Amino acid sequence: MWYNVIIAGLLRSPLHGLLSKWMMLISVTGRNSGRLYTLPINYVRHGTVFYSVSFRQRTWWRNLVGGAPVTLLVQGQMLRGIGVATTNPQDITAHMLTLFQHAPQYARQFQVALGPDGTPNPEDLAHMAQEVVAIKTIIE
Repeated sequence: MWYNVIIAGLLRSPLHGLLSKWMMLISVTGRNSGRLYTLPINYVRHGTVFYSVSFRQRTWWRNLVGGAPVTLLVQGQMLRGIGVATTNPQDITAHMLTLFQHAPQYARQFQVALGPDGTPNPEDLAHMAQEVVAIKTIIE
């Protein structure tokens, strides 16, 4: 997408603070092509674990199925880790519960209603689990 180039440029620049509290760059090498893919992606960090999602219709995340080395550019800092993508609906639901617990603002982006106590609507979560892929990155 054309705007990824602009976002990536900002995340690499001294102005990264405008976006880097919730966006990072993730780089992964294609398993078949050997091509390096670097994309901006939303994230929530919990210790050494980064939680992200991608829409299923995108294809880059397939390189993370089963786990793969990744490099992250987070708040101007390069980090290395292992990224794992899953399409399992139960895993995605658990992943999204963690994501929404740490960043409830993402619920609106993914059209998931939150109850007064912050609990996501189960039907919305189930629908979302069919459209996204959960990506967990553990920093080495």
